[in-house]
This record gives sequence, structure tokens and C-alpha cells, in this order.
Amino acid sequence: MLIYNYFLLAFNQNYTPPHPFLIRPHLRPSVDRSSQRATGYGYNIHMQPRHLYIHIPFCQRRCSYCDFNTYANMEDRIEAYVAALCDELRWLGAGGWQLAAAGGAQSIIAPPLSHGIADTGYLTRAALRPTIFLGGGTPTVLSLSQMERVLMAANTVVSVADAEVTTEANPGTVIDQAYLRGLRTLGINRISFGVQSLHDPLLRVLGRIHTAGEAIETYHQARRAGFERINLDFMFGLPGQTLAQWRHTLDQLLVLDADHFSLYSLIVEEDTPLHQQVLKGLVAVPDDDLAGEMYELAMERLAVGGYTQYEISNWAKGAGEGVLPTQASHHNVAYWLNADWLAAGAGAHAHVQPRRWHDILNIDDYIRSMRDHGDALAETTLLSAADLHSETMIMGLRLNAGVGYAHFRDRCGVDMRTVYGPVLDELADVGLLVQDAGGVRLSERGRMLGNQVWLRFLDEAVAA
Repeated sequence: MLIYNYFLLAFNQNYTPPHPFLIRPHLRPSVDRSSQRATGYGYNIHMQPRHLYIHIPFCQRRCSYCDFNTYANMEDRIEAYVAALCDELRWLGAGGWQLAAAGGAQSIIAPPLSHGIADTGYLTRAALRPTIFLGGGTPTVLSLSQMERVLMAANTVVSVADAEVTTEANPGTVIDQAYLRGLRTLGINRISFGVQSLHDPLLRVLGRIHTAGEAIETYHQARRAGFERINLDFMFGLPGQTLAQWRHTLDQLLVLDADHFSLYSLIVEEDTPLHQQVLKGLVAVPDDDLAGEMYELAMERLAVGGYTQYEISNWAKGAGEGVLPTQASHHNVAYWLNADWLAAGAGAHAHVQPRRWHDILNIDDYIRSMRDHGDALAETTLLSAADLHSETMIMGLRLNAGVGYAHFRDRCGVDMRTVYGPVLDELADVGLLVQDAGGVRLSERGRMLGNQVWLRFLDEAVAA
């Protein structure tokens, strides 16, 4: 049984959408600031986005599989970077994000966030809390005082007191209960540990700096520090990994009893050390059939363990009163609902319909641009109505609940069936999609053949 890795990608602000929505990196934006400041934004900004991503690009060591915008051995830049990052956050909080969101060109403008939508068993953007997510890289390389400054600046964009505030953490850098307590005191109420494996030889192949024992101890220390919302990231389909090893890992996960698990199929990205090892025949990764068996085993074992799968790669505790489990990540669900979000930091991507933009990638260039220009925009991309429609479907179908008709109308301002009626019928007829009175969702077969579904919506966007 094939499982398409594209559906199982880890999703954070290093993500770049598939063709034809690629964001192409340039050092300076194709934005005429002077005319925009003189004539106004020329764009109907409905409301400030409620979701914020903050990128901390520093790592003690880059993992062998990583192609994210991260840098090792640059500790001497951290203080200058934090200062620049805080400046950008305050710029966003003062309304600077409207500069990037504005363009003056003709485009579809998504309707404002709608409240009071009838409960149909499907999610809408209004169901989510405000969120702040610190990702990387390794955000926990920051000192507590640096983290405090970042959160104080972030508070000008999204209220820390009202938000789900998550930080990613590397178990190899956070084996200090006092530091963990400090994070909790600062208002961080959710922590996500990149464990990846509980098998030490596999951790070494991946270039991780922690052992399985250290990861488990760090998890327990976070519990003792007062964290009641803990996610653990794991990968499967690793070089040399067997189904028996993966079964043992899943058994260990259930013993840990974490609140949330994110499980991703390894993608061997080009121009990474792991890719070179695979090309040279030094390591071999499992084939798609074995990766598919690992995924099916995870679904089976975590369900038995009391976890609810609410998205292709995510499981959480707590049945909850609505569609989402109580321990679900609202920040990531905001991405899957194609909501608007802001972002700060080197290479960070943001999206406020009808535009997507990203910051300068290089740390030194980012710091310099914030100092010299007062912002770090690299490029903005204008999205069409077809882009909005297809991305709302593609991202939303990652959710087990699927895409509700009410959500599609709320986000896109048009009925889903008007845009995609024949496509929906076709996919339902071949057993890849389930339709009901409230919306559409992937069938069990569709979840295993997700790319076939995605491509139909991409094809429609290209043809539009």
C-alpha cells in the first residue's frame, strides 16, 4: 500500500507551497514602498491576523535531513538577531504587516472572519484560539531574558495572555528544569520536542544531538515544570528502520502518555547530507510500501492508546466538545484552514489574502535590513481566486474532519460546489472523497492516496 510522503510533511513556516504557488527567494522585495506610503495601502484590510509565527534559525548542529532555513555555529549573532526580531515584531504590531499585504493590484479579497456559523461538524477559522508559535531551528537556544524580550514584542501583535503559545525545543538543549519553569512563567503554555526517534543508532544517523534517554528525561522535566500541553515529534521511514523497531517506538510513546504526537514520514531532501549518503549507497531508506505499513500501524496503535487522529500526521488526547481534540494544536490547524497569519524572522513566511510574503533568508542580511530599512521583506506574491480556492481545499483535506461548506464560503466567499462540483463528484465516485450535508473529507482510501486528490485541485487552479 503506497502512502504519499507529500501528505505527511512536517508543516511550519519553512514550508513553501507546491507549484504553481512557489515563493521565489530574492534579497529585496518587488514592492514600491514610496508610492504605497504616499497613496495609502489600496487594500481593504479587514482585521489583524490572530496567528503569529516567529522563526529562530539557530541550531547547535544541523541535522542530516534538514533543509530548513537554519544555521549552526552562529551563536555570536543571536543577540543582534533577537534585537532585529523584536524590532520586526513591533513593526508588525504597529501595522507594518499591511505594507506586505497591500499591493494595489486587482485580486480576490477574502471575506473577514465570520462568527456565528452554524455547527455542522466541520471547522471554521472562528473556532480557533489566537496563537503564537516559535519555531526553528531551535528556539530554546535563546536565554530566558532573550525569550522574554521576544514575547514582549510578540505581545504587540497577538496577546500572549489570550493565546496558545508554543515553542519548539530540542531535547539536547533543554535538560534544565529551571529553564523549562522559566519558559512556563513567561507565558509559553505548550512545548513541542523534536524527538524523532527513541532508537539511539537512528538518532545518530539523523545527526540529532540527544539520546533516547535524554529525550525521555527532558519530557518528564517539562511535566515537572508545569507544562500540561506537550507534543512529541517523531519520524518514520528512517534509514535502516524496521517495522519491529517502529512498533517498539509506538509502544514506548503510549507509556510516555504525552498530550500530542506528530508523526512524519522522512523526506530525503536534495542537497542535504542524508541525501548524499543515500546517493552514495551508505544508507538505505524504507520503500513506500514499508512506510505505508508504518503509518497504518501508527494509526492502529495510537487509536488503541486513546489518541484521536485529527489530521494526516497529528494525534491528540481529549475528545473535546467540538471537532478538535482538546489537546490539538490550534496554530497548525490555522495553517490547514488556510487562515491568515503573520510571521517574523529570517526566512519566515506569512499569508494575508491576497498576498503571501517572506523575509530575507540570510541572518546577517536580515539583521542589516531591519537596521537600514526598518523591515526585512524579501518578496511578496499575489494570489488569485483560484489559488485561494485550491489551497483552501488542499490544506483543509489534511484534517480528518475535512473541509466544510461553511468554512469554504467563509474563507473564499463562494460556495465550494459552485467552484468544484464536478471534481468533488468525480473523486467521490472513485472512492477518494466522502461528501455529506456539511462538507467533504478524505475517505480511508483517499488518505492513503492523498496526492491523487491534491493534484485534481491543483489541475483546476492551473486551468483557471
